Amino acid sequence: MSSSKRVIHAKNLKIGYSEKAVLGIIEKLEIRQGEIVSIIGESGIGKTTFLKTVANLVKPIEGCLETFEEDVVIVRGRVGFIPQKLGLIKHETVFANVMEGAICNESIWRSITGFHKQKTIDTVQKAIEQMNLSDKINESVKRLSGGQQRRVAIARTIAQKPRLILADEFLSELDDNTANNVWNTMLDYVKTESITLVIVEHNVSRAKSAQRCFSMQNQDTLEYATLKEV
Repeated sequence: MSSSKRVIHAKNLKIGYSEKAVLGIIEKLEIRQGEIVSIIGESGIGKTTFLKTVANLVKPIEGCLETFEEDVVIVRGRVGFIPQKLGLIKHETVFANVMEGAICNESIWRSITGFHKQKTIDTVQKAIEQMNLSDKINESVKRLSGGQQRRVAIARTIAQKPRLILADEFLSELDDNTANNVWNTMLDYVKTESITLVIVEHNVSRAKSAQRCFSMQNQDTLEYATLKEV
């Protein structure tokens, strides 16, 4: 793995929302292409903020953060983010929501006009099938259960074909059997495509099934939380 491309590099990275609201400091972190990494820790300690910082949704307070061996920049479709609050378009169909991910691989013109390539349509249908939602493809998202909506959000990210997936408690609201099935599907997908996966996960046993597991926790001698490999 050491010869693969460095996907995330952080050094002395201070995360939070202001100097007065610092949540954590990551002294040094390197995650490489194809690695599956999990992060555990108490609620509110900064795990989600770290993912959002890597996704360029929250700016670092200070320190070094690089993705794909360059300063964090917005590259259309390269980073997929599955948030706790799914951000689905509730009045639209499952197909339309998953298409929102797939259009990252089309031109802006096609994205706006809706004249999608057959390849893009096939990608959407395959992602929906992977999440066992083919029978709901034309169903309005607002009519689905919470667990089904979460699978739609995962399918949307898979259809995006990102090189890095950041997933924040992406198996919540799923029963144990469905969660395990979705987890295994995600693992097969990222391994086959050599995608880097970083998840925040409350299920410790599942988190430790990742290749690497980190714990974000407060230290008695420090003001902020730190991220340590366990």
